[in-house]
Amino acid sequence: MDSATFSTIAQIIKTRRSVKPAAMNGHKIPNAQVAALLELADWAPTHGFTEPWRFVVYEDATVFAAEHAEVYRKSVSVDDFNETTYNNLKNLGNLVSHAIITIMKRGDLPKIPPFEEIAAASSAIQNILLGATALNIASFWSTGGAILKPAFKEFLELREEDVVMGVLYLGYADQYPEGKRTIPLEDKIKWVK
Repeated sequence: MDSATFSTIAQIIKTRRSVKPAAMNGHKIPNAQVAALLELADWAPTHGFTEPWRFVVYEDATVFAAEHAEVYRKSVSVDDFNETTYNNLKNLGNLVSHAIITIMKRGDLPKIPPFEEIAAASSAIQNILLGATALNIASFWSTGGAILKPAFKEFLELREEDVVMGVLYLGYADQYPEGKRTIPLEDKIKWVK
């Protein structure tokens, strides 16, 4: 790899930022670009070639938002139901182009620990986020609302050993947040000679 390629990759990694759905502008991403991002996801590292990443792609994020809100409604008791939460979930896709539910589907090799399958699925998600940054697409990896609740897993008809990793909101934004790190890099690294 030459230094120009490294610089380009480094710039993409350093400028990837979360953009919340409310900060997106409602413009649509061509499906071909979303498909290209999913192809990048498919090249994530995977132990034993289990390729545990799965994606449910909503071309209309408002459809996902409505389903998410209904899963929330059905998963809480009448006393615990919060109308504001329901409405927030229902309107979360209003300015989003695509919503992608991300799943770790456990492979058939029991010798591979579940955390490795989760790491592989997370790597696939990171590939999507980095690719989106390269295409000037805003992204937000969310685990809020009912996403991690058993009712959502049931809604997706997943097996017990599968894991919902979250939902990716993709769209365009007029502004992107600045990045920052709060712990100095040297405090995170121990060099051994």
